Amino acid sequence: MPTRRRYPQLPKPVEYAHIGWDLLILIAVVLNLGLLLFDSLFLIEPVNQAIAGLAPTFHTFYDTQIHSRFFTIDLFFVAFFVADVLLGWTVAVAERRYHRWFFYPFVHWYDVLGCIPLSGFRLLRILRAVSLLHRLHRLRLINITHWSIYQFLFKYYDILLEELSDRIALRLLDNVQQQILASDSLTERVVDRVIMPRKKQLISEIVQRLESTVGEAYQQNRTHAMKAIDELVSRTLRESPEIQRLHRLPMGQTATNAMQASISGVAQRLVDELALGIHSPEFRQVVERTAESGFNSWLTVEEGSQRITELVLYDMLEMLKEQVNRQRWKDRYE
Repeated sequence: MPTRRRYPQLPKPVEYAHIGWDLLILIAVVLNLGLLLFDSLFLIEPVNQAIAGLAPTFHTFYDTQIHSRFFTIDLFFVAFFVADVLLGWTVAVAERRYHRWFFYPFVHWYDVLGCIPLSGFRLLRILRAVSLLHRLHRLRLINITHWSIYQFLFKYYDILLEELSDRIALRLLDNVQQQILASDSLTERVVDRVIMPRKKQLISEIVQRLESTVGEAYQQNRTHAMKAIDELVSRTLRESPEIQRLHRLPMGQTATNAMQASISGVAQRLVDELALGIHSPEFRQVVERTAESGFNSWLTVEEGSQRITELVLYDMLEMLKEQVNRQRWKDRYE
């Protein structure tokens, strides 16, 4: 029986009953396919003569009792497999295993097609063995991931899947590159259909990031900024000829020091006010107007800038193709 989908956990006795039935079907599948294989070999003249020479009694028995009635015997197997499908469908409905009652034949298509008495469809019956192994693995009665045959098949399945997906991805990227080179107005369409509808959100994001960046940078470097302002004021006063002449007057040094402290304090307060004003509505409006004018200028598309944009996109896709084309499975299996 198939694995339960809607309610994955079944009672253990029910699971074991399903496994027992699956084993019975598996035995019938092996007998049926073995009989089909032997009967196909029996039709080959050299093999037929070899069997007649080695075991004439068996040859006569098989030819008269089985080969001549092979289609009828196969119909008994077909009837058994049809009964299995109907029984499995009934049990699936009773257990509410799927979302709709008619899902069973679509999920177990290999069982349904395996009931068709044609050689190509009979081979699908072997998939029941795969279903049984999956059930036993899920119940932790076996661990197929440790089997050499599983690791061998999984390795080449993984390689095949990666190579196939890489080829598809490369084909898609090639098509995109061709579209970029063939398009005459890609940049304009990107601006009109992608950027302009989100212009206000982008400007708001720019302003918000500017406020956050400048505010954090100022808080982290305020001490150094104040020291730099004080040193700048002091150096400016020292190099000023008027201040040098003031030093010659009585109390000139004291006046110069007071002037330096006053100017430095004013400059530091001005910088503090500017830093705090970054978060004010007035400053936001100024920045938004500045960002909007710069935004419009930045989005002005010229022939040269359009060509550069297309080449940048093309080269980015080329690098992506190189990355996709790298066979990563060699790193895993070599």
